[in-house]
Amino acid sequence: MERKITEQITGFRTQDGAGVNLVRVLGHDTVNAYDPILMLDSFDSTNPDDYTAGFPMHPHRGIETISYVYRGKMTHRDSLGNEDTISDGEVQWMTAGSGILHEEKLPASERLLGVQLWLNLSASDKWVPPAYHSVKNNDIEEIEIEGGKLRLLAGQYKGHQGYLSKYLPLDYYDIHLNPDAEFCINTDKDRSVMLFTLLGDCYVGGELIKEKTAIKLGTGDTIKLKAKDKKAQVLFVSSRRLDEPVAWGGPIVMNTKEELDQAFADLREGTFLKKDIEY
Repeated sequence: MERKITEQITGFRTQDGAGVNLVRVLGHDTVNAYDPILMLDSFDSTNPDDYTAGFPMHPHRGIETISYVYRGKMTHRDSLGNEDTISDGEVQWMTAGSGILHEEKLPASERLLGVQLWLNLSASDKWVPPAYHSVKNNDIEEIEIEGGKLRLLAGQYKGHQGYLSKYLPLDYYDIHLNPDAEFCINTDKDRSVMLFTLLGDCYVGGELIKEKTAIKLGTGDTIKLKAKDKKAQVLFVSSRRLDEPVAWGGPIVMNTKEELDQAFADLREGTFLKKDIEY
């Protein structure tokens, strides 16, 4: 059965960090529909003044942040001692778990184009050790498909194996379609699936979706994509729903208000980083 669109959203322009201009596509109002994806921020600018202020050191707990920089660069530094830069086509994958501090710098480039997802962690995984991993171009397989190519950022595709996330079973594809090309994706009917049109307009199940739009798909086992008369680039994200309560405050996402209050108390008291916790 073909999956049909149940929701679509283009988001709104805002600033975050020290003054980074971005489009917030998914957020507090979309938590239930797009579960387990909490947030999607879209970046697309040829003006370095829009983003070089970056995101100074800040905390996270209870989530994973997944940054895909298709064009441009992003430098990550965190309280674990990691420092790493990704560029054109690479991924940063940070597990906040029990708590981490990190910063993201965005050096000037010809174009900054990409997205950051916040992936929720289940209640049983909220307190896992924080970690950082980058998925470089050498680790990303580009698979020829009918009418284009598929970059396997994470998960599996038809026997091909990409980076395997440790907690939620995430499949993350960057699909490139030539003008007028059609492509059908087979999906597990029990998975929660969303798409984001990073570049170009695209038909999804016969419905025209404009560039920079997130769409949630209903149940089914196939998705039909078709580019218009120009190339299209579509991000595909598939996982399982958590269906758990969400208590979200700024950079911290827990399951209850009490857990959220405790996280901010930990920040005030200097006990946010749980180095001696028994995992």
